[in-house]
Amino acid sequence: MLAESNPAMSPVGHPPSSPDPIKPVLLWPAIAFLAVYWMAHLIVPRLETFYFVGFLFNLASSVLLAIFFTTWWWTNRRIPLRLRLYGFLLIVGGGMIVEPFCDESVGWWGLLMSGLPVVLTVWVLWMIVAKKTCPSWQWRGSVAVVALTLAYFTLLRVDGLDSNLRADTHWRWDPSAENLFLEEKSHSANHTAATRAGEIVALRPGDWPEFRGPNRDGVVHGVTIATDWETRPPELLWRHRVGPAWSSVIVVGGRLYTQEQRSEQEAVVCYDAETGEELWAHADAARFWESVSGAGPRATPTFAAGRIYALGGTGILNCLDAATGKRQWARDIAAEAGTRPPQWGYSGSPLVTDGLVIVFAGGDGDQNLLAFRADTGQPAWAARAGGSSYSSPQLTTLAGVPQCLILSDQGITAVNPATGKVFWKGGTAMPGGPRSVQPHTVGPTQLLVGTYDGASVTLLDVSRDGDRWSAVPRWTSKDLKPEFPDFVLHRGHAYGFDVSMFCCIDLATGKRCWKGGRYGRGQVVQLANQELLLVMSESGEAVLLAADPNQHRELGRFRALDGKTWNHPVIAHSRLYARNAEELACYDLAPAPAR
Repeated sequence: MLAESNPAMSPVGHPPSSPDPIKPVLLWPAIAFLAVYWMAHLIVPRLETFYFVGFLFNLASSVLLAIFFTTWWWTNRRIPLRLRLYGFLLIVGGGMIVEPFCDESVGWWGLLMSGLPVVLTVWVLWMIVAKKTCPSWQWRGSVAVVALTLAYFTLLRVDGLDSNLRADTHWRWDPSAENLFLEEKSHSANHTAATRAGEIVALRPGDWPEFRGPNRDGVVHGVTIATDWETRPPELLWRHRVGPAWSSVIVVGGRLYTQEQRSEQEAVVCYDAETGEELWAHADAARFWESVSGAGPRATPTFAAGRIYALGGTGILNCLDAATGKRQWARDIAAEAGTRPPQWGYSGSPLVTDGLVIVFAGGDGDQNLLAFRADTGQPAWAARAGGSSYSSPQLTTLAGVPQCLILSDQGITAVNPATGKVFWKGGTAMPGGPRSVQPHTVGPTQLLVGTYDGASVTLLDVSRDGDRWSAVPRWTSKDLKPEFPDFVLHRGHAYGFDVSMFCCIDLATGKRCWKGGRYGRGQVVQLANQELLLVMSESGEAVLLAADPNQHRELGRFRALDGKTWNHPVIAHSRLYARNAEELACYDLAPAPAR
């Protein structure tokens, strides 16, 4: 590819056999399109766009760029046909040669989404600079520029993307957070502390036994904290590296449980909640990884009756003794459902109720929502409930009837938790859509559901007439548009993330009360004994907010973690437990002053 050439010039730059000049290539179409491309990539990430929309924008813009350049190059009659062929092969062939030498995190996908725009931009800049040089130098320079730019991508590693799809890029030889953790662990003496024989782990008041708390609603009960973080900030009790995962933590009986990726092993890990010391780890030979979120499990363990139930990113469902980590039984839910793990891994935390453990497996068959005997692991029932979901099964009672809810790409499905019989279904189908949030019970017959009808929240009136069920939307609001950050309810209002900005809506009407606070795609919990919300921002800051429907009020903030933080925070026994894909920390929240 070159800015101007002689039709008689050979591809290796030999002197032309004919002195007939040709007109220079018009570069302005390529320059204009590249300018539009980079301007769009500068502006769009700063807009309040959905994560999935941003993903589609990046993909579409890269594909359109490739199509435009291919069309422009092949229809450019000022360039001899043989040089058009050589130029095309230079880009495509260069990519094919370089790709096997790229890190797994780059690969073909990274070369298309990031590499191609950079290569084409550098090449056009070279054509502008070399426009007045002889054709042979233009050609040789083009080869060198393209080769060196493509080679640059073999030196990079991408440790995932943030919620604005910005890549966390490092030199390939720099140790990753996982490498640093594994190296640190290999040099530590006594990998695990001794567990006492016959020890029983039991639930205590104030414990946090499952994903988003006892009711999976993100509400903290029985805790009051000091709100003046300027004079008395939360005190760091311990902090250490962990293996990558987007699991949250649970706190039971003075112990903390979570999941981690440890090289080629997926681990359920138990720590001492007081000291952060590792007590035990159960590992399976499994590794889930994808380029956006990186490696590791996604789901949070569940505690019930002295056991830990944990679902790994590839679909391994473990039942472990909570005191020792000894495996009681295990199932491969992907195999049970005859499917493969979803694009971003299994993320739904197991639900344990009435002697059953319920998990979402997905797939194209009829066995999407599965129940196993909690004591033996034997199958109990299966229900059809959609092909993919990143939400967790939710136990609730509506119209006086206990039911298990699951929000999937086919909408919301309510089943009898004892038998799997489907009570009712509702919502707009979003085939392959990444539905992630939990449904919330508002009253005896009302349910607030995120993404029920696309990018919105919907309040449903659920009623029963004999064996017939009805779920009718009372209102649908686009004033709160949750993605994977969840929301909480407090005194007739919902507080959560409208894309990446925090907001409050009125549950009576669905109308927005206020919107303010840019915390990225973070997570939130609500302190029921106070008018307080604690937000963990995407950047790792803990932010204390007033649960005030009249205005957005920040009461305090501090940096709890470093790095991208998508994991849900936990407050138990007046302590904040925060983790991300790199570290786990515990902070003491001072009690509220006596009045």
